Amino acid sequence: MALLTIKNLSVEIEETELLHGVSMEVGSGETHVLMGPNGAGKSTLGFTVMGSPEYKVTGGSIVFDGADITGESPDKRAKRGIFLSFQNPVEIPGITLSDFLRNALEQVTGQRMKLWDFKKQLHAAMDVLQMDAAYADRDLNVGFSGGEKKKAEILQLLMLKPRLAILDETDSGLDVDAVRTVSAGIAAYRERCGGSLLIITHNTKILEALQIDRAHIIADGKIVKEGGAELVAEINEHGFEHLTGKGAI
Repeated sequence: MALLTIKNLSVEIEETELLHGVSMEVGSGETHVLMGPNGAGKSTLGFTVMGSPEYKVTGGSIVFDGADITGESPDKRAKRGIFLSFQNPVEIPGITLSDFLRNALEQVTGQRMKLWDFKKQLHAAMDVLQMDAAYADRDLNVGFSGGEKKKAEILQLLMLKPRLAILDETDSGLDVDAVRTVSAGIAAYRERCGGSLLIITHNTKILEALQIDRAHIIADGKIVKEGGAELVAEINEHGFEHLTGKGAI
């Protein structure tokens, strides 16, 4: 049964249409990859599924776990178990990473969490990502390097345990070691939580430790090809040009 069903989705921003009748299904526990040239509509799709008010749905529907969420607010979608990591995580002065995560957990679950239990879970998740425990007491993303910000995003993923995680260019700007660490965090999420993944990426290195169930290629706001893990290998070898006419990434 599909956890996420996107059907004939059209989206615009400031009266410019960015997605044109996109359809896709993601099953429970599946890992999907969304790839395509720059400006193809990858991030637009991720933000729209999360309910960003910047993007206006002009046609089609988004159904999550049998419920039509096309018109729902982002906080309601988060409580249903949808998570979106940002390509460029924002800095939030005045709130520590630890306080942010504890508050987010309580908002999503609707339950107060004992501080000792929270810290135990937090430190275990930070260990997976090889994060210094001192980062928990620093303001969220303030002064963090690009790699540290991405690790903080995956830390949220491990702590919140969403049913569907949309990872938007999580590997962007990371060196080889950081990609390996982030990949380990994503694999840990799959193993421990069993949630579904929609990975938006340019770098297939982050996919090497994962079993890919389905790959989708998007260009000009339309899905132009779908397939299994072999499609990722095809893109690695030939690029996007023979599929989209848009050249390399």
